[in-house]
Amino acid sequence: MEATEQDPSEIDAIKKILTSQQDCWNNGDINGFMQGYWNSEELIFTSLNHKPAYGWNNTLERYKNSYPTKSSMGEFRFEILDLKLTSKTTANLYGRWGLIRMNDHPNGLFWLDLEKFDKNWLITKDSTISFEINTPL
Repeated sequence: MEATEQDPSEIDAIKKILTSQQDCWNNGDINGFMQGYWNSEELIFTSLNHKPAYGWNNTLERYKNSYPTKSSMGEFRFEILDLKLTSKTTANLYGRWGLIRMNDHPNGLFWLDLEKFDKNWLITKDSTISFEINTPL
């Protein structure tokens, strides 16, 4: 199996998607945060505590129901632990996430599948888990 070239400009483009999502989240803008996701009924979002959400609209509603206010959203932080292009138009990302809120600091891990549509990278699958540990990222 031939290794896929790890193009630094594509890696940077993917990182910018997550940074943009972080900025939107920290401004209380879930709709803006969702722009990093593929707007398709084929989008898959899974988490340990919920049934899978299929589709962009269902994922948006899941976020809005789980985080109804800016204070419930907290300050979002993430760390990319691994990011690999698997082809010229697909990538896998593994990372840690954390929220800094007044009364707690939920955190966990996430795995993303991304696909390049035209010139834009978008998340097509998001698998997220939460830890009970309340240590900030």
